[in-house]
Amino acid sequence: MNTVYKTQGTCSSHIHLEVEEGVVKNVRFYGGCNGNLQGICKLVTGMKVEEVLNRLEGIQCNHRPTSCPDQLCQALHSMGY
Repeated sequence: MNTVYKTQGTCSSHIHLEVEEGVVKNVRFYGGCNGNLQGICKLVTGMKVEEVLNRLEGIQCNHRPTSCPDQLCQALHSMGY
């Protein structure tokens, strides 16, 4: 299943996400802190969705109530996870 998720409250503008059988297959952030987001993408690729949610959901960025990792979790929730 593929989706493009429009982020809210972060420097990144959207996330392209591919999940197959509950496993993250591909993630790409557009905008934001390029090096950090590339690192997140590499770390979560191959990871089970539940593990991504357990590790990244609720992370905040500075004074914001969300972050790019948290928005990745919101994208997964929008896909029904």
